[in-house]
Amino acid sequence: MLPTAAIVLISVAGLVIVGLFVYWLLFVTEGAYLGERVVVWLYDLYAGRYDAIKDWDMGDEIYYLAEPFVASVGDLRRPPLILDVAAGTGRLARSVEAAGTLPDAQWVLLDASARMLKIARDHLSLGKRGVFIQHSASQLPFDDEFFDVVACLEALEFMPQPEAVVSELIRVLRPGGLLLITNRIGATARVMPGRTWSSAELYSFLQVRGQRNIKIRTFLVDYDWVSSVKAGIFERPGRAQDPIAQAQISTLASF
Repeated sequence: MLPTAAIVLISVAGLVIVGLFVYWLLFVTEGAYLGERVVVWLYDLYAGRYDAIKDWDMGDEIYYLAEPFVASVGDLRRPPLILDVAAGTGRLARSVEAAGTLPDAQWVLLDASARMLKIARDHLSLGKRGVFIQHSASQLPFDDEFFDVVACLEALEFMPQPEAVVSELIRVLRPGGLLLITNRIGATARVMPGRTWSSAELYSFLQVRGQRNIKIRTFLVDYDWVSSVKAGIFERPGRAQDPIAQAQISTLASF
């Protein structure tokens, strides 16, 4: 029979292991391995504190996010119809708006968390140039080849099937349209098996799915910035002022 001290030590070790597992499951991976409902519940729960937790500096956001994004969009796709998937509190649109760029863009911000989207709406002054849609990214509610630009930043690793989501992002992108995603790298990526790619894997994955001009570079600390262009010739102009596109996205608006 084990002595009391050994039993206590084993019990404490077991509690520590369980505690670390729960911490990984709920905080490190943000519920990603518990299913989409749990992820959405967590984001709804922390929506009011999300921006404070991230503590973004808008000057840095303009330099590292808005300016490279606008440069990638270029003049070819103006005026751009932009889809931001897993838009959260509107980080991308907010940085572009703060930079005073892309005033002709039509933004569609999609997220599964209603509370995150409402914060995005409250922080943006897009007016009719912004549509907010609460919806899962696994099956996007848009026709094929619909958007000029599609973005999904710092989110794929928290989705049940990131490869399927990227395929959806490509599906709704016009030929010659711009796709911008991020891929988690570094130590945190190693604790999220099956949710991230190596640079070579991601390059091959995108190439097989018809993406061209694939560029991968480090973005801040924990991510790679991955831009690519869908095969085909882009037919000008962008769809931001297309009445048919406007009518379709307006019917999907959540609020």
